[in-house]
Amino acid sequence: MNRHTIFGSPYLLGFEHLERLLERTAQRSGDSYPPYNIEASENGHIRITLAVAGFAKEELSVTEEDHQLVVRGVKAEEDSKTFLHRGIAARQFLRSFVLADGIEVSSAALENGLLKIDLARKQVQPSVRAIEIRTGGLR
Repeated sequence: MNRHTIFGSPYLLGFEHLERLLERTAQRSGDSYPPYNIEASENGHIRITLAVAGFAKEELSVTEEDHQLVVRGVKAEEDSKTFLHRGIAARQFLRSFVLADGIEVSSAALENGLLKIDLARKQVQPSVRAIEIRTGGLR
C-alpha cells in the first residue's frame, strides 16, 4: 500500500528527511511544558524564550540534533523535603524545534528564569552550475 503525501511528488527529490521531521513535530505537538514564546525580528533573526523558572544553568542543555534544536531540563529531586502542596512544576522536560536549512543557533542565555535562544539565518548565495553532458553512458 502506497502512502500519498506532498513529498511523494516526482518533482521533490531528496525531501524524505523533511517528512520525517514533520512527523516527529506532530508527535510532540501536545506537550505544553515548559511554556515558550517565539519572536521574529526585522533582520530575520528568531528568538525562542522558554519559561524555566527554578532550573539552574547546569540543569539545562541546548543542542542541535539532526535539523532540530533540542532543549532539555533535568531537575534533581530533593528527597529531604515533604510537600504539603506542590504547585510549582519542576519536572524534567525535552522541548524540540525543527530548524530549516540555513538556520543556526547563535546564542543561549538564562536570565530571571527565562532561557533565551537566538537563531540566525545564514545568507545563502544562489548558485548556478553547468553540468557537462558526456556521450556513451554514465560512469
